[in-house]
Amino acid sequence: MNSQFTDQQKPSLVSVIAWMTLASGIVNLFWGIAASGTALATVVGIFCTPLTILPTIFGVFELIYAAKLFSNPPQAVKPSTNIAVFEIACILAGNVFSMAVGILSLVFYNDAVVKDYFARLNGTPASSTPVVPVPPASLLTPEVAPVLPAAPPAEESPAPPPEETPAKPKRAPRKVARK
Repeated sequence: MNSQFTDQQKPSLVSVIAWMTLASGIVNLFWGIAASGTALATVVGIFCTPLTILPTIFGVFELIYAAKLFSNPPQAVKPSTNIAVFEIACILAGNVFSMAVGILSLVFYNDAVVKDYFARLNGTPASSTPVVPVPPASLLTPEVAPVLPAAPPAEESPAPPPEETPAKPKRAPRKVARK
């Protein structure tokens, strides 16, 4: 581990992501346990119990990831957009809190300071210079655009006027055979 990096402070948004993930993990643990207990109370719910256990399992993954974010010295961990997406998908289980945490986590992961922190933490080079988009080839700049003559050549005749199209003939009504 780089001793140079361990002396640096975590950005506040990384700490916010860690606290939100921890809270969402605890909520998902209780949510899954309550849903499983409710499902086991009915005959039909017994068959649905595997679906109600999923928030509990996901809560454990959230707690592990939050612990990695809180560790001191920091562990080499990448931003977990997968956890954030699954937090958003928790709305399918009725958990609105986890959905809000997932949306906020995705927004915070896209912050430049957070991206730089995770890049330094994992030892990958961070792009410090912004990439300037190249204009498409179809747009020509005035320096490169060819110079066109102002008037058409004299030997060409102007285009003929468009011809009028004749009106479509009307169809005769169909004869219906009577029985």
